[in-house]
Amino acid sequence: MRRITYKTAGVDIDKANALVKDYKRLAKSTATKGVISDIGSFGGLFRPDIKRFKDPILVSSTDGVGTKLKIAFLANKHDTVGIDLVAMSANDILCSGAEGLFFLDYISTGKIKSQVLRDIVGGIAKACKEAGYALIGGETAEMPGMYKDGEYDLAGFGVGIADRAKIIDGRHIKLGDLIIGLESSGPHSNGYSLIRKIFTETELKRHSRELLAPTRLYAKPVLALKKRVDIKGIANITGGAFYDKVPRIIPKNLAIEIDKYSWPVPPIFSIVQKRGNVDDREIYRTLNMGIGMVLAVARRDAARAMRILGDNGVKSYAIGRVVKGNREVTIL
Repeated sequence: MRRITYKTAGVDIDKANALVKDYKRLAKSTATKGVISDIGSFGGLFRPDIKRFKDPILVSSTDGVGTKLKIAFLANKHDTVGIDLVAMSANDILCSGAEGLFFLDYISTGKIKSQVLRDIVGGIAKACKEAGYALIGGETAEMPGMYKDGEYDLAGFGVGIADRAKIIDGRHIKLGDLIIGLESSGPHSNGYSLIRKIFTETELKRHSRELLAPTRLYAKPVLALKKRVDIKGIANITGGAFYDKVPRIIPKNLAIEIDKYSWPVPPIFSIVQKRGNVDDREIYRTLNMGIGMVLAVARRDAARAMRILGDNGVKSYAIGRVVKGNREVTIL
């Protein structure tokens, strides 16, 4: 009778353990003063510097990359999706005005492919360093039979910190305030089910460079701006885009008008809309259309805010204003 082992069942523990060395090296490159445990412990340990805060509040977020991964499989390009993974949580945490503390990832696959996983984790580490997060742990799960050959899924969990009195939640937004839109790097990590429905595989490969552009990380420029300008509200333009995400920051009896001609829409979005014959409301509820995050500021601060953002590497545009209404968004 043939002897069965975990390896013959499809799970290679030795290969997974070999990858831990690379993971440790990459994680170490993201270490901050708060890290007090090495990768490989049963739990990641982190000691936040709470002395800097009068009333410290932890802010957390978890997310994945979604069906954008299907484009990565198709193009056999895996070095950007790890950046997407971190950005999806880090940008949400930023919406409260919080700075990053630490991040954990979860990678599940049918069969471990060493170079693919190195590319993924390399992207995760790169994004953590850029956004100010320490990568303190993760899990790689090899699950034969759960995924098609060459496929995997990603999930991540981030934690940030903010002073309670300085949390940004939109409550101070007033009539006449302006809305600033921060340039995106492409579709980021939302709307890919629509994109994949519209394009053939040949077209997806042709546009893979634009479609796999990693989600822009906004932590550094926005936190730099926060030190100098009163940011009243921040919305991350992800699933639901303008119509579903922006209302989260609008106070009662107010609304926001957005001028869709106030920023240059990158060609990939126009191609998607035309190729799929998608109407305006649907496209602005599905894709970010070139604006990855919006900020609400006083009118008097808008020009200065855009200069500071530009000095910190991100283009921005005055795209809208706060008007009377019932917490709705109108795109003109």
